Amino acid sequence: MNPVYIGVAWPYANGGLHLGHVAGSLLPPDIFRRYSRMTGHPVLMVSGSDCHGTPILLKAEAEGKDPADVVEHFHQDHTEALRRLDVGFDLFTKTTTDNHLAWVQQVFLDLLELGYIETRTQKAPYDPKAGRFLPDRYVEGTCPHCGTEGARGDQCDACGKTLDPQELKDPRSKLNPETEIAFRDTDHFFFLLSKLQPKLERYVAKESGHWRANAVNFTQNWLREGLQDRAITRDLGWGVPIPLEGYDDKRIYVWFEAVCGYLTASVEWAGRQGRPEAWQDFWTDPATRAYYFLGKDNIPFHTIIWPAILIAFNEARAGRGEPPLVLPFDVPANEFLNLAGKQFSKSRGISIGVHDVLDRFESDAVRYYLAVNMPEHRDTDWTWDDFFAKVNDELVGIIGNLVHRTLSLAQKNLGEIPAAPPGDDVLDARVRAAIEACSTDMAGHLDRVELKRGIRRLLEFAGWGNQAMQETAPWKLLKEDPGRARAALHSLLRIVKALAVFMAPYLPKAAENTWSMMGEAGSVHDAAWRDASAPLRTGHRLAAPAALFRKLDPKENPTAGASPGAEAGAAGRAGAGAEASAAGPPSPDAPPGPARKAAPAGSDGNGFVTIDDFARVQLRLAVVRSVEPHPKADRLYVLRLDVGELGERQVVAGLKAYYAPEELVGKTVAFVANLQPADLRGVESQGMILAADAGDDVAVLTPQRPLPAGSRIR
Repeated sequence: MNPVYIGVAWPYANGGLHLGHVAGSLLPPDIFRRYSRMTGHPVLMVSGSDCHGTPILLKAEAEGKDPADVVEHFHQDHTEALRRLDVGFDLFTKTTTDNHLAWVQQVFLDLLELGYIETRTQKAPYDPKAGRFLPDRYVEGTCPHCGTEGARGDQCDACGKTLDPQELKDPRSKLNPETEIAFRDTDHFFFLLSKLQPKLERYVAKESGHWRANAVNFTQNWLREGLQDRAITRDLGWGVPIPLEGYDDKRIYVWFEAVCGYLTASVEWAGRQGRPEAWQDFWTDPATRAYYFLGKDNIPFHTIIWPAILIAFNEARAGRGEPPLVLPFDVPANEFLNLAGKQFSKSRGISIGVHDVLDRFESDAVRYYLAVNMPEHRDTDWTWDDFFAKVNDELVGIIGNLVHRTLSLAQKNLGEIPAAPPGDDVLDARVRAAIEACSTDMAGHLDRVELKRGIRRLLEFAGWGNQAMQETAPWKLLKEDPGRARAALHSLLRIVKALAVFMAPYLPKAAENTWSMMGEAGSVHDAAWRDASAPLRTGHRLAAPAALFRKLDPKENPTAGASPGAEAGAAGRAGAGAEASAAGPPSPDAPPGPARKAAPAGSDGNGFVTIDDFARVQLRLAVVRSVEPHPKADRLYVLRLDVGELGERQVVAGLKAYYAPEELVGKTVAFVANLQPADLRGVESQGMILAADAGDDVAVLTPQRPLPAGSRIR
């Protein structure tokens, strides 16, 4: 089996981890790591705390502490949060190790010698009151691309554009916001990305066919605009020193240094194993597939900058007769998990801390909700009402219910796992086929890092198992036909064992408990994926089973007593008009997925609207005449619609991940014609296209037969 390397984006050691970090870049790689090992791949997963970013300096200065003390405190906090969440790394380290420093300096010197780094004089922000040059993140202003206030000197979170401080409008120092910033000359080292663009274009053309749309769009936008050479040093006293004389007041900047941590952490891991060369098994084997898990705001650093560093460093290695290092194979970048429609942000105080949520709820419950609500292709919202509903209705009501009922019936009435029924037993044949189908489907989703689809397929399988139990009614058979009852319970226990295997990547505690209650040897986390179909340990004496999950009391809901809709996420203007709970079509034998409960609507909270309320919404058919990319947002289209007698309308829609422009042009769609116009990233949207939303799939609503543009929808 080919080696699998997993690099995970490094969280800044300036605050505790929150659920945005977990949904974006920490839980997905853990799920993928567990699954990859179960399918026989050698796996190495590394990351650590990013200790040299300017957020650490800002935190230290605000608290009057040494940066090293801030780093150590939050690194330990990160490590404990990951342990509590059952997110496991082969190594979770720091960027302050001697090993990291030595390798980063070697990469710097190699690229300098090859001519990929050179010194230049540039204008840098200077705070006259503080008497010092300012790092990028010490500068805030208005983004020149989208007009958002509070953009940082290195990047705008709103539109994702990377920036230089001098590009900001009305830049201000975070040290002294009332002091006008000056820009003065200073010498810095620049990484010549422009020289590497042809090689990067060949790399992207080769690998990006299996990347997500957001990674492709971000990367292609950078390449189309032409790569700009970027300074990789800053006027700082905290960070990796420049290994040359005369630069004591400068450091290698974090965006160049931190990505090198993927390599340096691997070397450190090998040393800790007592096998110093073991890192090469994952870095120099051409069969290795290297995956990098991150949030969408980090895409260019992993599809442009890190590959560029590796390409250049490989030239130096070739000159020394050393084998090349593998480039990223896939970059599964998630969108954002929001809280009440706002992006999680430590710096802005919008977050739910990992420790806070785990102090109240089981880790598997948190992992489950984040997995079924994972922002793989679009932003999603954490809402407490939905968390409670999904845990109680799906995790407890479907998965936990099936496991507990089956084991309880078998233990109470038989005391042991009964013998397998004859080979022609109809139920057993159906169960074995359903297990194989689920195993194949989930493996396909997980191989493609479609983690949300994977857990939805698991839930569908558990729902099918509950239906099979209801149809079989073993509690009746125990009285009427004990032989058939034993056969039925054996088949249902097959489902429970398979569930233990299928749950293992997502719900490690529940999977382990189920495996143990079934009397299986060792740990489920040492089992193989194919063991879902393996025979049961017949004759094993069963103990009274324990509940896998705790049902949540509505009184525990943090929003209990709040005004209706207080935590509802903001609806997107291209948003769906309907939702479904399943991520894809069910298998032929599967029951319908659990229905999602409607959120309360209306001021009286009764969940209904009146016919008069509905009549106020003017719904029309519209024909899409043109589709163009939004000039300032990678996930949006700007569409021109023909709405018949209402004329032409312009709409901004988040359909880029689901449709190519040619698929939309000429299509007749359902359209809200009297929606208040809104400015979306500098472009006016004059209505809303309706679409159905099934998690990872979105389809615009169209009429069954041709009707003219402008036709009313009633």
